[in-house]
Amino acid sequence: MRVSEGQVTVSVPEQPDAGKGADVFFNPVQELNRDVTVAALRAYRERLDGVSSYLDATAASGVRGVRAAADGWETTLCDFDTDAVALCEENLERNDLAAEVRHADANVLMHSEAFDVVDLDPFGTPIPFADAAIQGTKRLLCVTATDTAPLCGAHFESGVRSYGTVPRNTEFHAEMGMRVLLSAMVRTAARYDIAARPILSHATKHYVRTYLEFDHGAKVANDCIDELGYVHHCQRCLWRDHDDGLIADPPETCPVCGEHLQTAGPIWLGATCDPEFAAAVSDHVSEDMGTAEKARDLLSTLGAELPTPTHYDQHRLCKRWGRGAEAMDAFIEKLRDAGYDASRTHYGGTTFKTDADVTEIREATAE
Repeated sequence: MRVSEGQVTVSVPEQPDAGKGADVFFNPVQELNRDVTVAALRAYRERLDGVSSYLDATAASGVRGVRAAADGWETTLCDFDTDAVALCEENLERNDLAAEVRHADANVLMHSEAFDVVDLDPFGTPIPFADAAIQGTKRLLCVTATDTAPLCGAHFESGVRSYGTVPRNTEFHAEMGMRVLLSAMVRTAARYDIAARPILSHATKHYVRTYLEFDHGAKVANDCIDELGYVHHCQRCLWRDHDDGLIADPPETCPVCGEHLQTAGPIWLGATCDPEFAAAVSDHVSEDMGTAEKARDLLSTLGAELPTPTHYDQHRLCKRWGRGAEAMDAFIEKLRDAGYDASRTHYGGTTFKTDADVTEIREATAE
């Protein structure tokens, strides 16, 4: 079947029946991901002069690479599957676009050649490609992970194996997954004296997406490592705190209710988004994108989010406190009136970030 996205129309496989796989995978749910990617590529070309080459490392149908080529990038599409390679070539020809299609192992290609921008969007975890992708990226590495259960701690052992950290399945599980992925990518890059700093990240519809800008040198890589640490979380009263550093030193018990704490880490504790870049990306969302309105709403929320390493859900808090929830704008305003920073988040309609702790939130928002 054919699908139109942005400026292009591509052939993609028919969606498989439940329980049956497709030779070449295409995920229609990730149209928002792809629309934001095109806008991010446009914004990054303005952010840094001279970037021109783009690799769609695990191309499948080639929709990402075809859209990049239509936007003027010197594009290479790579896939190990012969059917995927043929489909990429067909989709480029259909749109009268010139790009290079490689029938190759993406890891081999990225170890042997480097590109200004590498887009890594595999099925499942990106970790088997991480070392090669970091070696093959000059300036910007775009990464998608769809294995959210390991990332978020729901599949604990798999998360530990894949990401070399301790994930925890908390009520802020989507952000946990994003920060676990960032931790793994930052630590991998640091082994090569590369600072991989996120300038845009989001957790949307069962996937995590991040855009990592590279800087080179041991000092800047060390600076990124300094932004790793641990989150300590109480499942009973929802209190949490975080510590910088690679050695966990959790409190013995929750300081609010005295219960046992869960500790996750090392995860990325730093900012996951550059507000100025998010605004620039929003400016490059075009009306030919099918998710334009959603993309702009997402980017506006991302740009305004506080950089705290966890978030809260008002409904979960109010249920714990035995009181009714209220409109989010009014709830946020109460926190601000009490002298705390607070913002909505993109993780859900009732989620928010604040520099107040759980006791201070309860007191500040009481009737």
